[in-house]
This record gives sequence, structure tokens and C-alpha cells, in this order.
Amino acid sequence: MGDRGQPALFTIPAHRAFADALVAGIMARQGRDPLALSRGMILLPSNRGVRAVADAFVRASGGGLLLPRLIPIGDPDIGEQVGGALDPLGEDDPIAPAIAPMQRQMILARLVQQAQPGIDAGQALKLGQALGQVLDQMQVERLTPDALRKLSLSDELSGHWQKSLTLFEIIIARWPAELARLGCIDLVDRRNRLFDRLAKRWANAPPTGFVVAAGISTTAPAVAGLLRRIGEMPGGMVVFAGLDQHMDDAAWQAIGPFDPDPVTGRAPAGHESHPQYALKRLLHAMSATRDDVAQWRWGSEHDARAVRGRNISNAMLPPKLTSGWRDLKTADRSLAGVEALDVATPGEEAQAIAIALREALETPGRTAALVTPDRQLATRVSAHLRRWGIEADDSAGLPLSRLPPGTLLIAMAQAVAERFAPVALLTLLKHPLVMRGTGRLAWLEGVRGLDLLLRGPRPQAGLIGIDQLLRPREDEDRQGALREQVRDWWPQARALLEPLERAFLATPDLSGQLAAIREQAGALTGDAIWAGHQGQAAADLFAEMEAAAPEGPRQADMRALPVLLDHMLGGVSVRPPQGGHPRIAILGLIEARLQQADLMVLGGLNEGTWPGLPAPDPWLAPRIRRELGLPGLETRIGLAAHDFASALGAPYVLITRARRGGSGPAVASRFWLRLKAMSGPQWKSADRYAALAQAIDRPDGHHPATRPAPVPPLSVRPRLIPVTDVDRLKADPYAFYARRILRLARLDPVDADAGPAWRGTAVHEILQHWAEAGTLEPADLEARAQAMFDRPEVHPLLKALWQPRLMEAIRWIAAEVAKDKAAGRTILAVEREGRAEIAEVILMGKADRIDRLPDGTLGVIDYKTGKPPSAKMVKAGYSLQLGLLGVIAEMGGFAGLGNQPRAADFEYWSLAKKGDKFGYRESPVDPTGSRGKIVTSSFTAHAHEQFSGLVEAYLLGSAPFTAQLNPEVADYGDYDQLMRLEEWYGRDDG
Repeated sequence: MGDRGQPALFTIPAHRAFADALVAGIMARQGRDPLALSRGMILLPSNRGVRAVADAFVRASGGGLLLPRLIPIGDPDIGEQVGGALDPLGEDDPIAPAIAPMQRQMILARLVQQAQPGIDAGQALKLGQALGQVLDQMQVERLTPDALRKLSLSDELSGHWQKSLTLFEIIIARWPAELARLGCIDLVDRRNRLFDRLAKRWANAPPTGFVVAAGISTTAPAVAGLLRRIGEMPGGMVVFAGLDQHMDDAAWQAIGPFDPDPVTGRAPAGHESHPQYALKRLLHAMSATRDDVAQWRWGSEHDARAVRGRNISNAMLPPKLTSGWRDLKTADRSLAGVEALDVATPGEEAQAIAIALREALETPGRTAALVTPDRQLATRVSAHLRRWGIEADDSAGLPLSRLPPGTLLIAMAQAVAERFAPVALLTLLKHPLVMRGTGRLAWLEGVRGLDLLLRGPRPQAGLIGIDQLLRPREDEDRQGALREQVRDWWPQARALLEPLERAFLATPDLSGQLAAIREQAGALTGDAIWAGHQGQAAADLFAEMEAAAPEGPRQADMRALPVLLDHMLGGVSVRPPQGGHPRIAILGLIEARLQQADLMVLGGLNEGTWPGLPAPDPWLAPRIRRELGLPGLETRIGLAAHDFASALGAPYVLITRARRGGSGPAVASRFWLRLKAMSGPQWKSADRYAALAQAIDRPDGHHPATRPAPVPPLSVRPRLIPVTDVDRLKADPYAFYARRILRLARLDPVDADAGPAWRGTAVHEILQHWAEAGTLEPADLEARAQAMFDRPEVHPLLKALWQPRLMEAIRWIAAEVAKDKAAGRTILAVEREGRAEIAEVILMGKADRIDRLPDGTLGVIDYKTGKPPSAKMVKAGYSLQLGLLGVIAEMGGFAGLGNQPRAADFEYWSLAKKGDKFGYRESPVDPTGSRGKIVTSSFTAHAHEQFSGLVEAYLLGSAPFTAQLNPEVADYGDYDQLMRLEEWYGRDDG
């Protein structure tokens, strides 16, 4: 135990299981007195550490036991609340309460927004959170705002950092006034005062029982002072985790921190990324050295061999000393019990880790844990373990933003922010929590109907856009019945959404927006969103946000609310109330501290993941932080390195990485590279797990699909064929089969761009109404085109890009029609449907326009918004739409064209650009057959022959509907997945 001269400082080496070794030593020191433990106190860095030590006591006791007081005092990341057991210290001279974290964040966001007018609430909250972290770090290091004003760096800083520094000074100067107004102090400040008072009290009246501070590595002066006091007390001990006692003095001194230069007064930067840097700073703050620290004598059955600790120390030497690896003996390189797994993809890595964890369960009593900062990897491993019915205890939990209550709240904000745009609206309405219960089936029927109606271009913004979409039409299309069904359902949905729209349009403040979201979330779900442990977490967070929102940002643009909610919800992790498998755990880096299992899997060993890249500080440049004496951003890398080194001390360790990440090739972690370089020939690969991961889902045989060629009965083959499907039948019979026999039609995407099909339909409608009006005035045509662009569903971008092109092409059409009229050509029919029976099959088609030529013959015209088919394609038997329409006309299939008409002219009128103008006429035929074209007089006969052959083969005969019979022509991709194209296309079946 400590005395007034020499503090009692110990370290438990990395190769020992910290919690079990700590408990073994404490129980050995306290002897057989059953009440001695209950009179003691153990200070630990976090709640997770408390749980680990409590579990170790249970394992060690083998029966009933009165535990000492286990008190979490915070952790290296500075942000965990002080244990409630210390609060009674302020009874005589009360310490002001700490400001609530949410209230603090809101006030800081308001101050940021006032200092930087124009930024939205989401940005202000993020900047305010970063500002709060800097304030905490300054208070941890006992720095006052005056320290900023004493810096003389103005000439050396860029304008950006100078502006940030100026804003920072303004805000922190106002912050004390805000605290005084509320009668509160910062949480870190309160913790400092508690620790100072505790150290002072224990100096005069130490506790009657033992006091142990274990596993604490925080370098805060207040914590260091308290630890020093504990070490000096008669019943006190400080036990460090993984203090390296194998490093020689040269390596230890090379870590830093270094004394200031006597000339410049500046201290060289230490190796903050070294795993021992934080512990060395803590010892320095405690006025102690490494020589003052003794090794803890006790261990447990979960320890690794002692040589592991020495070799971990070798692997973690400071950079300038790593050249000594060349001279290491084999025994000093050995990492017996440590294996490495290097695989190709994150999916393969997760599968291999799951197999390794599953293997550990085969040994009774053996424990295993995955430690990784990569939450995607942890989620994948959890999913793979479920195939064996194993629910892993994932201590890090999942962020609330990814759980159903959080996704619904974000979806509501997104829908309002986008003014109920189709994708955002459907995402909200389809959410699994919405209308949960007996009414959900009817609700989903209405949502599915709305989904079908929203296929295509976006309607007008807001709920009024949906109202207009459902409005009855005089010329009700084929979706009329669907529109009527949705029209009956929509009032129910509108009543639930309208309060949201009304509140956000009328309420620009954050408090009102949050209240509207909360109210309607309950209405949409029947309060199911607030049920269960996930709903309770969401309700608690929303209650805190609403209570603090009046103190928050004043400018709350509804478009920023989704980002704001995602940020706030993402900061809350939710764990299931029940634990997982008792022998398997998935831990984050913070949760893994002081933990050790028989098998430790350290996953995601890639640079940027482990260690993660330090997030840039938006307020203080690295130079300013260094001059102020604040820890550098690379301190977090040092903490990650210490976590890695500690986890390497387990009896069996598997380190893993994937050579490719989610966004491209990945670079191996510096920790991985150090171990590999140091161990040299002793590097052991665990390739067996990669082989098992590849084999577990490998099928016994591979039987790819053959090219589809269905032969349906003649009775189900259609007898009515549109001219637009003739090409599909010839080039890709299977696509025809899927469309006309199976009746499978491709749905347009929701909120789709106004593509060629939409533009073509719009142009045809304009030209039809213009021709039917009879005046054929150019001004009337332009007015109709302009009216189309003025529709609310026409996207502004489409209007800006397409309107000038179309208007020019429209003028060209009007001029061409006037020219033809002057030459004696008249319009007989527009958008006229006709039918003709050919070889027992009815051919149906709609002609864009049919003209009477001066000699009494007919001219068939097809409007194109793009490039028309080539004459070569037409001659090869494709793109026969004009010819087939001519066949129908000559067979009397179009009403009102006279007796025995003859089609003598076939033209495409394209609105595309040719040369420097928009609009041109092109014909696939020629009176003399020049330039490889079909002779005009033979065109209808050619089309009739081609169509008759297809009818005889496919509709009346037994030819199979082969997939992509002519792939160089078949450009329809609607049925590629149905025909399993990727399995057979390009394969040599011969």
C-alpha cells in the first residue's frame, strides 16, 4: 500500500487478462475477511469497465460475495458523466450542477449561428458540438479563455484560421454569461472540482477501506492529482493497464513529451500516436516515473505467455528505433498464438471471423470476442452468426438513426424537406411502423396504388401535387380505375400529412418543427414509434431536444432538418435489453478496454478504420492546439494503438483485414504492417478460415441456365398485335412472349426524368390537338407547346433545356405543314387507330398523321423526337411501323380514308437536330430504290410479307420464343433479368 512518500503504483502487463488479474490480487490482499471487500472502493474508467470487473469478481468468488463499490469516473475520450457516488462530496459547499448536455449543445449552436449568420440549424449543431469538445479539452487541461488572447500567431495564420480563431474567442467569451444565467457549470468543470475536492478530503481523512484506481489512462490534471493522492494513501493503489516495462530507456525517452527548447521556448512534438504516450503523460502529471511502477504479481487462467508482452513492445517501438528489428532473435520476434488473416473483400472477412468465433464455442467454457471499430463489419459478423442461431452480445449497439424509430423520424423530415416528392413520400408511407396493426394491409394497398401513379415525371410540389394527380380527367386513361381507388384512400393519408406541411410552412423555428414531427409520428404509427426499448430511446432524445430547442438555433430551415435529425439520432446507440450469447461478444474499441477473451479477433485492420483518421478540428488549427498545450488530434491514434496492443495480449489472437473496402482498394493498417515487419518469418497466416469462408456457400454443382425458348400453346398466343411489337417479335421473341403472353410490363421509375417516351407523348398530344383544331396556325401551335411547358409537373430543368429546342422544331413543323398545304396536301387524320386482319391475326396500329396527297394517294407520317430508323434496318425487315400502317390503310383499316386508298409516301418527321437546325424529314423508301432503300411502291408488300412470316412462325406455328434471337438489333432491356441473360449470354454451349 502507498505511504506519504512513495505512491503505490502497479501495472498489469498486456499479456494478462486485466479484470481477472486485478480481482485476483485484490482478493488475495484482503484475505479471508468477507466484509473487507465491501468496505473498499474501485475507481474505473467507464461503465463497461465496471461490468468487466464485476463479472471477474463473480468468476473468482464461485459463490456469494459482497462487492466493493465500483465507480466509473470517466474515460480517455472525456465525455462520460461522473459516477453518482462522488456527488455527496458537495453537501457542505454545494458545487453548481452541470448543464444538461442537450441544452449545452443547443445553446452553443445558437451562439455559432449568431456569430455566423446564414448557416442552417444542422450545420450550427455540428459546429456547436465541435466547439463543445474544444471547450471540454481546454477545461480538462485547465486552460482559460485568456490563453487564446496570449497567443501571438496572427501573422502566421491563414485568413481561414484567423477567422475561426476570432469567432472562437467571441463565442467562448459569451459562454460564461450563458452558464451564469442558468446557474450551471460545464460537466468537465464540475468533474474537475469534484476530483480536486475528493483529493483534498482524502488527504485529511482517507477512507477506512482500500481504494484502487484501475485502468485509468486519462491525462487530465485533475485526474492525475486524484490518482497521486490515491497512490499515497495508506490503503490506496493505482493499477495501470499495459504500461510497457520492456522498453529500454532510450525507447521510452524517444516517445516524448519533450522539454521546451531553451532558445525558442517551444517543445518538439512527441509521438502522440505511440500506444504508451498517454500513460507516460499521465505519469508525468502525477510527478512519477516508470521506475516507480511495480508489476502486479497476480494473474489468471486467461493469461497469455509472458513473452507476448515483450514482443508486443518490440513491435511498437518508436519509428526511429525500428531499425533494431533486424537484430532481433527469433524468440524476440515470435508472436506464438497470434495469426493473421488477409482476405479479398469485407464480406469474406466477416464470414471468416464468424467461422472463427463459431469454432471457439466448440471448446466448453472458451470465450471469444470480436474487437473492431468498423460497425459494418460488426453488423455483418452478427448476421453470419445467426445462421447457427448465435446472437452475439454487440456491446456497441446500433445507432438510433439506423433503427426503425430513427429511420421513420428521418423519413418524415425528408418528406417535408422535399415537399413530399415521390421517393421521399413513398419511403415515409411504406415505413414498417406506419399504420402498424390491423389497418396496415388496407393502408399498403392504397400506398401501392399511389406508387403506380407516381411512376414517371414528378408532380407539383406539396400535397396539392398529389391532389392534382388524382383529379378526375375528361379523357380518363387506362389508369382511371387505379386513380379512382387511390382517390378513395388519399384523404386518410392526407389528413395525417397535412399537419406536417402546415406546421413547417408556418413554423420556421426548431422547437415547432420538432413538435410537429413528434405529434404526427405518433399519429402515423398509433404511438408504436415510442414503444419498446428503441422507441423509448427515441422518445427520451426527442424530449431532450424539444425541451432544449427554445435555447437552440433561431434560423431553422426545414430543408436542413433531415441532416440535423440524422446527426442527433446517430449519436445515440441502442443495445437490446437482453444480453447475447454468454461466450461471444462484439466490442468497439472503448467497450473492449479492460476486456479480454480466450480468443480475441481484431477485425478491420486497415488504415482509416483501425486506426481511424483523426477528424479535423473546425475551430483550432493544429498549430494553435500545440501552442495552447492541448492534445493533438493524433492522440486518438495513440489510444487506438494502446487498445490494439492490449488486445494482442489474449491467449489466442486473430487479426484480420480485407484488401478491398467499400469504396476501393484498402491500405493495411500501420499496426498490421509493424507486426508483419517485426515478426518476419514468424508471421503466421490463418488461411484456413479464408478457405472455410469461401467453401461454406460454395454450391455442390454449377448448372447455369440455357437460353430461354418457351413454346406456349397456340391457344394462349395473341391474335391481336400492335405494330409497335412487330420489331420485338422479330428481334427478341422472348421479350414479346413476356410482354404479350405473360403480360409483364416494365414500370417506369418513381420520380423519373421526363425521358424520350414522355417527351414523345407530350409532342404527339400537342400536334394532335393543333391539327384537330383545324386552323393550322403557327401561333396556335406555339401557344399549345408553351401551355405544355407551363404545366406544374414539368420539371424546371426540363423546361430550361428542352423548351428552346422544341419550340424551334415546332416552328419548323408549322412551316412544313403550311408548305404542304400550299402544294395541295391535306391532313386527313391524326392519332387515328386502325386495324386489319392478316393471316388470321389482327394487326393494330395508331398513325401519328395520315395526309391526302395531291394525286389522291396517302402519305403516312410518324413523328420522332429523336433520330429515325435507318433505311438499312427497314430493308432488313425491322422498323416496319410506317409500312405496316400503310398496309392497314390500304386494307381499309382506317375509317374515313375513302375506298381502296393507296399509300404512296412514307416519312419520318424528326424534331432532332440536323446540321444547325432542329427538324427534318426523312423517308426509309425511295421511288427508284436508290441509296439502298426499298422501292416506295413495294414497301407495303415488303412489310406485309415480313409480318406474315412472323405470324406463321410464332403465332400460328410452333416456333419457340427464343431469347434475343438477334442481339445486335434487340435493344430492349426490360426482360434481361427474367431471361437470366448473364447466365447464358456469350457462353459456348456447343
